Amino acid sequence: MTERPERLHHHAFATRDQEANRHFVEDILGIPLVATWCERVFRSDVGREVDYCHTFFEVADGGALAFFQYADDDVWEKNKAIFPESGGTWHVAFKVSKPWLDAAAGRLTKEAIPYRVTDHGYCLSMYTATPDGLRLEFTVDAPDAVAIAEMRRKDAHSELKRWLAGDRRTNNHDRPVHA
Repeated sequence: MTERPERLHHHAFATRDQEANRHFVEDILGIPLVATWCERVFRSDVGREVDYCHTFFEVADGGALAFFQYADDDVWEKNKAIFPESGGTWHVAFKVSKPWLDAAAGRLTKEAIPYRVTDHGYCLSMYTATPDGLRLEFTVDAPDAVAIAEMRRKDAHSELKRWLAGDRRTNNHDRPVHA
């Protein structure tokens, strides 16, 4: 294939409470609400028409986080995400600037919303979650991100092949080691 997708249009997730979610995404994280669609559709999983509200919060490249709230408890139960108790590794990640990350961390702290920061070497990441548990990562590229990306592009296939063959040596020599 010669053409790749242009960008992420949106990532959709079910929410129990659009206003609590809007407050978190727009007021705390600063990602603006840009569209609200109120619709009705026949859902075969419950055998009836269902009303729902679909919101879009836009990031700088035009992509969006999107959220569905259903006016039907049966549909909510069938569509809510179920995460492992440990939290797992499933998440959506966004590239941000260091000032953005610092400001968001300050707002999360002020609202007593948990988050953690991890230095991966190739990026600095802050992790948090929406009121319904959608895990979000916000990353600041390392100063030498272009060189790092170039290096990984060159060995992406060989490194995957090595790992799949059972060689589990790390190839991230920039990540700080924690005791």
